[in-house]
Amino acid sequence: MSQGMGENRETMSLQIEHYQSGRNSHAVHRPVSVSMARGQALIIHGPNGVGKTTFLRSVVGFMPKVAGAITVNGAQVENLQDVACYAGHLDCVKSQLTVRENLNFWARLFGAAEVEAALVALDLEPIEDQLVSACSAGQKRRTGLARMLLSRRDIWLLDEPTVSLDVQAVALLKDAIEAHLGGGGMAIISTHDTSFLQDHERLLLEKTRETKVVDDFLDAGSF
Repeated sequence: MSQGMGENRETMSLQIEHYQSGRNSHAVHRPVSVSMARGQALIIHGPNGVGKTTFLRSVVGFMPKVAGAITVNGAQVENLQDVACYAGHLDCVKSQLTVRENLNFWARLFGAAEVEAALVALDLEPIEDQLVSACSAGQKRRTGLARMLLSRRDIWLLDEPTVSLDVQAVALLKDAIEAHLGGGGMAIISTHDTSFLQDHERLLLEKTRETKVVDDFLDAGSF
């Protein structure tokens, strides 16, 4: 069972209302208002620098908000840190450990029973005993994303998750996300891939007219 909202998945809900994130109290993007229920995903699009990374990092609690509110199951919360797992531009893997050792670390941290299903889901079994330092960019990306399957969190926040992945790996990731949604979870995903998860709701993030646009990756220092 997932942490956070797991026991209330039948009625799980998320509202983000008039939400703006940014830096030094200056909003980067226009207000975002979305309402989500169990099994739903929101795909966020927008040009580089519009604030996609800043938005995701803010709602999960890594950066302060500028304005707006977040409500989970009818209760207002400051951020989603207790119910969400975030995967940013960096892969959160230790290069001196093997693929399996990395996943074992995350499994212990999140209280997951075992890592086998995550290894299978992202086709990591063939390289499970390989040091991450010897992995390709795509293999490191899959290893980092496998952490989501171990997180036992109801909401996945994914920032450009298909970067470095080949066609087969993108298909595996899509299947993993759909399985998460099918189990009653939610996902908020930023991507430039307009074909990714086409059947889900889309949001075009827009910059504010008053604020200078910053680069999502370089300015936010995501991890």
